[in-house]
Order: sequence, then C-alpha cells, then structure tokens
Amino acid sequence: MSRHRRPQGFQRTDRIGDHIQRELASLIRTGVKDPRLAMVTIQEVRVSRDLTWADVYFTVLGQDAEAGQQAEQVLGGAAGFLRSELARDLNTRTTPRLRFHYDRLPEEASRLSSLIAQARSSDAELRDGDQDDDAQDDDQQP
Repeated sequence: MSRHRRPQGFQRTDRIGDHIQRELASLIRTGVKDPRLAMVTIQEVRVSRDLTWADVYFTVLGQDAEAGQQAEQVLGGAAGFLRSELARDLNTRTTPRLRFHYDRLPEEASRLSSLIAQARSSDAELRDGDQDDDAQDDDQQP
C-alpha cells in the first residue's frame, strides 16, 4: 500500500468536522447570548485537510435571508470566542479558524418545491381541460 494513498471510509477531517458541529451547536445555544442567534442551526462543518480552516454552514429557522446575513455577521464577530471555547474541547494541536456561511439551500429547496407544485397543478388543470373537451366532442357526435 502506498504511503500517500488515502484510506476508505471517514477521514479524520470528517470526524473533526462532526465534533466541531456538535460543539458549536451547544456553544451557540448556551454560550452566546445574542437573540439574533436563537434559531441558528449548524448544518455542516467542512474542515480543511491541514486543519487551518473550518467552514461552518448554518441556517436560521423561520427567518428570511436578511436575518441569515445578520446572523452571519454576529457569528463572524464571535468566531474568536467560539474558537477559543472549541480549543478547550478539541484534542488537536491547532484549532481551525472558523468561517461562517449562511446556507441558502433550504430556502432554495422550498422555492423549487413550490415551483414544482405550481407546474404540477397547472399540468393537472390542462389535462382536465383536455378531457372535458374530449367528452364534449363525444356528446356532440350523432
């Protein structure tokens, strides 16, 4: 086996990312006393291979994109505090720097779902209209 070949399965960065996700969720819930972060949910944490950066993706439940942008600014300001708290619990030589990103995926998924529902209902209306026209044509024939 080559020395540079990566093993199959979970990588160390995945395990560290999962650990950071759990700890950040707990820290934001209990350690940060800002009401703008009350409904923040950590969706995913991606850690760089050299453990220098951790990209944290989050959503704000029941809020719009503007609230998400505000939460991103607040979390960016609290990144140093959160990193120092993570360092106490994380058993690594260095603690990754935190970069917070508002995750627009749930909003986009909701928007796409509503567009699909609209398209399906308009297709059903067209299909019903075609069937009614066919039934009227059958009634008019002698």
